[in-house]
Formats: sequence, C-alpha cells, structure tokens
Amino acid sequence: MTIELQKKEVALRRLAECGSAVVALSGGVDSAVLLALAVEALGPGKLLAATGRSASLAATELEDSRSVARRLGVRHEVVTTRELERPAYRANRGDRCLYCREELFSILNRLARQRGLQRVVYGAIADDLDDHRPGMRAAERLGVIAPLLEAGLNKGEVRALARAANLPVASKPASPCLASRIPVGTEVTPARLATIERAEAALRELGFREFRVRHHGTLARLELDAGGFALVVDAEMRARVIRAVQRAGYRFVSIDLEGYRRGGLPTVP
Repeated sequence: MTIELQKKEVALRRLAECGSAVVALSGGVDSAVLLALAVEALGPGKLLAATGRSASLAATELEDSRSVARRLGVRHEVVTTRELERPAYRANRGDRCLYCREELFSILNRLARQRGLQRVVYGAIADDLDDHRPGMRAAERLGVIAPLLEAGLNKGEVRALARAANLPVASKPASPCLASRIPVGTEVTPARLATIERAEAALRELGFREFRVRHHGTLARLELDAGGFALVVDAEMRARVIRAVQRAGYRFVSIDLEGYRRGGLPTVP
C-alpha cells in the first residue's frame, strides 16, 4: 500500500469514529476530498455538507460547493455567516481568519445539534501547518476536527485522491476567501470584497487561471502564473485586462513581476 493510501485509511477511520457529521464544504479541493472520504466512511445519509455564505465568498465557490455535493449525493445547506459584523474581523489586524472560523464553526456546531449529527469536520491539510492559519485555533476551541490533517495528507496527495474520485474540482487552483486579497491593516468591507470579486471574475472570463487581484485602494496589483504572463505579452490582451479591471472599480492596474504566490500581500497597508 502506498503512503497516500495509508494516509487515506487513517482519515477514513477517523471519519468512521465520528458516527455522523456536518462537513464544512468551501468549494475547494481539500473540503471536496474530505466529503468524498466521509461518504466512503459513513455513507451520505449520515452527512450534511454545509457552506457558509457571506460577501467574502465568491459566487463561483458556492457553485463549486453545490456541484461537489450533488456529485457525491450528499445533502447540502447554505448558511449565512456574519463575520463582517464583527469589528475584529473587519479590522483585519492579521488574525481575521480566527473570527471568520469562529463565526462559521459556531453556526455549524448549532446546525449539527439541530440535525442530530455528532461532529463537525473541516478540510485542513498538512500543508496548512506551514502557513499562518489562526482559524485553526478556532477549530480546536470549538471541537471541530480535521481528519485530513490528522492523517498527514498533503496537497499533492489530496489532489490525487480527488482525481481518483473524479471530483469536479480535482484540478481547481487554490482560492481562499476574497478578504485574503486585502492587506493587513486595511479594513475589510463589503464594497472592497465586491470590487475584488468583479475584477477576478473578469480575468477568469479572459482566460486567466491561477492569479490574484491584490487590493491597494484604487490600485489593483495582479499576481499571475506563468500562463497569465504569457497572455499579457500580447498588447491587445493587456488592454482588455486594463479595461476589465477598471470596469470592476479600480483606477490603476499593475502586474506584479514576482508573479502569483501564496501570501503575496504585505503585512502593512
């Protein structure tokens, strides 16, 4: 048995121990694989997939969550989260994710009790330990478990499991919440989130795949992958990008020569 399959077996055992669960489904590949393994371990009848909806969730993420739940035959509920009503979340001091996860996991714990389900699980993985993830503290405090993390599964292994399960998001690029595009120290507001979402949606329509629109007031700083850089070599495409991002609400558009990378925002506004 390969290491990947050994880790999968660990995750399956951990899920089986739950008896029944609410699975936090974000629209990304990690939570999709978690749901697929939960179906394998418990069966769809003992599961509820739940997605938190707020201004920080792009519409495409909600669509992908619904697609995954349908593919796996699991009941899916969309719950409204109000992290933007929390002053500490809006202040964006570097621990924003803590308050977002507190909001989501508190709601999902209540949902689990209402539906008679025993646990809440979410899709953290081993790679997340190398990143700044204050939301993991909220999960620990609220008793929400991460079977993929406990099994030691990394992103490459998760993607392999997603392909094996024929999940529609198997090759989907990582896409954290829209608030992650706003620099620490700059307030998170619905208007800023909406502007970012419009700009990123416009770039996807133009054929860009893995990128970020980093928000700096009236300036949009575009982080592009290699394919994106290849696209903007063409002057006509650059002009289309500028027009699209400006229509979304920005005045200035810049391309970051360092390209797309995780955590590509400064720690000061």
